[in-house]
Amino acid sequence: MIPEGPSPVTSSPLQFFPWMSPSPGIGSPFPWLWELKPEERGLWLIRLLVACANHVAAGSLENANIGLEQISHLASPDGDTMQRIAAYFTEALANRMLKAWPGLHKALNSTKISSVPDEILVQKLFFELCPFLKLAYIITNQAIVEAMEGEKMVHIIDLNSCEPAQWINLFQTFSARPEGPPHLRITGIHEQKEVLEQMALRLTEEAEKLDIPFQFNPIVCKLENLDLESLRVKTGEALAVSSVLQLHSLLATDDEVPRRNFNSPPVSKTRVLQMTQRTFGELLEKEPVHIYNPSSDIASSPSSLAPAPKMGSFLAALRALSPKVMVVTEQESNHNGPTLMERVIEALNFYAALFDCLESTVSRAPIERQKVEKMLFGEEIKNIIACEGGERKERHEKLEKWILRLELAGFGRVPLSYHGMLQAGRLLQTNNYDGYKMKEENGCLVMCWQERPLYSISAWGFRR
Repeated sequence: MIPEGPSPVTSSPLQFFPWMSPSPGIGSPFPWLWELKPEERGLWLIRLLVACANHVAAGSLENANIGLEQISHLASPDGDTMQRIAAYFTEALANRMLKAWPGLHKALNSTKISSVPDEILVQKLFFELCPFLKLAYIITNQAIVEAMEGEKMVHIIDLNSCEPAQWINLFQTFSARPEGPPHLRITGIHEQKEVLEQMALRLTEEAEKLDIPFQFNPIVCKLENLDLESLRVKTGEALAVSSVLQLHSLLATDDEVPRRNFNSPPVSKTRVLQMTQRTFGELLEKEPVHIYNPSSDIASSPSSLAPAPKMGSFLAALRALSPKVMVVTEQESNHNGPTLMERVIEALNFYAALFDCLESTVSRAPIERQKVEKMLFGEEIKNIIACEGGERKERHEKLEKWILRLELAGFGRVPLSYHGMLQAGRLLQTNNYDGYKMKEENGCLVMCWQERPLYSISAWGFRR
C-alpha cells in the first residue's frame, strides 16, 4: 500500500521505491523485478502508473520521466493484462508530456499516416472478436423491427455507418415479414468516403438478393458538422435513428478549456481505486492502492451535467424529426472528467476489463488481438489521457448522464424488446462467451465483463 504523507505530486516516485536507481546503466537495473509473481508485478505497475500520472498532471516532467523509465522495465504490449495496459498508458502519458513542446510533438508525429483500410480492419476485428457490437446490433435491430411494424416506408439514420453486418441482419428480418418488406432507405454518416462506398456496395448487393426496395444515402462528414437538412427525411417515412459509440464525440465541441490549462491542478484528495472485475480487480482487492485525486467538481458528479449546448441542440434537432425509435449504444464509463487523474483512474478500470475479456476470448499470441489493443483501445486511451479541448473526442459518459441528456432534449424511454434480449442471450450461450453478462438497468441494457459494466444500450422515442 502506498504510504500516506507527502503528495506524490511534489515528491519523486523513488520515495516509494528508494532502492530503485534512477540511472539504469547497462541492461535492466532491477533484475529482481523479473522474479516477481504476476500479481506482485501487477501491483508494482499500478503503483508506478498512479504516481507517474500524478506527476504528469502536476507538470512535474522530470519526476514523470523517471517514473516512465521505471515502468518501461515491467510493461510490455505482449505481456499479461496489466503489462499490456501499462504499455499503452505510459505511451499516452508520454504523449501528453511531449505536448509541452509543440514543435517537438508535431515533428515526431508529422510522418504518421492514418490508413483507412487499417481503420476498417480494426473495427471489423473488434466486431468479430468481442460480442459487444454483435449484441448492440441485435438489440438495435429488434427495437427498429418492432417500432416499424406495419410501416411501408422506413428510413434509418445511421450515425456511425461502418459495419454492413448490422443492416444485413435487419434486411433478412424485414424480408420475412408476412406483408413483405418495406421500402427501406438508410442514410449513412461517416467521415471516410471509402467506408461509405463499401457500405453502399455491400448493402445494395444484399438488398437485391432479398428483393428489398432499397436506397443508400451517404453523407461524408463528421457528426459535429452534420447538416440535418441533408438527411432528407420525406413525408410518410417512418424514421429510426441508430447511434453506436458515436454521440459522445459531440461533447468535444462544447469544451472551451483554454490550452494554457492543459495540466490538471495539483492533487489534494485521497481516493481508493476500486475495481471489481477479475484479474486486475483482484490485485487491488489484495492490496488497495491509495491515489490522490483533485477536489470534486460538479462536472464529474454522476447526477449533474456540464453545460453542453451543441449536444443539446443536436439531440433536440433529432427529436424534431419525430423518430419512432432511436437506439443509443455508448461506453459505460466516465472518461469525460475535468481532470487528468479522474480520467486516468476511470480509464484504468474500463480498459483493464476490456483487455482482460479480449484475452479470455483470444489467446495472447494472435496478431488480431494485438491490432485491436494497439489501433483501437490504445488510440482511445491516448485520446482520453493525452488530449484536451476539442481534440479530446473520446468523452465517454455513463448511462445515467445519457438518460438526463436525452430526457432534457424531449425524448422518452422506450422499453427494450424482450425478443431482442432473448436473441442476445442466445448469442452469448451458443458461442460460449463465458464471462460476458447482460443486466437490465433503468429499462436499459448494460453489457458487462464479469460484473464490470462496459457498454450500455437504451431505446428512445419522441414525446408529444
